[in-house]
Amino acid sequence: MRRILLDHARRRLSAKRGGPQLRMSLDSIPGQDGPAVELLALDRALTQLAALDARQSRIVELRFFGGLTEEETAGVLGVSARTVRREWIVARAWLFGAISSAAGKRSA
Repeated sequence: MRRILLDHARRRLSAKRGGPQLRMSLDSIPGQDGPAVELLALDRALTQLAALDARQSRIVELRFFGGLTEEETAGVLGVSARTVRREWIVARAWLFGAISSAAGKRSA
């Protein structure tokens, strides 16, 4: 699921840079470039997290991209639901910091 979403986001962004062109009025252009860019930033941050803590990265993949609950994720990984909950919180905080710092570097 992660790969499917990322491929879709990349296609949307490449379309902005000379992909298939559609005629639209300026009033009808939806402002939805944000989610594709954010998804790619999440992928980069998730790859960095995997290098630091593979289990936390896997938890994020299962919860965010796979839509699994804490209990289902715990079953897949063979850990307790409490461990999944704790590492989910830590991973989200780490990812937020990584994405925020990357966004700050882009705007500077």
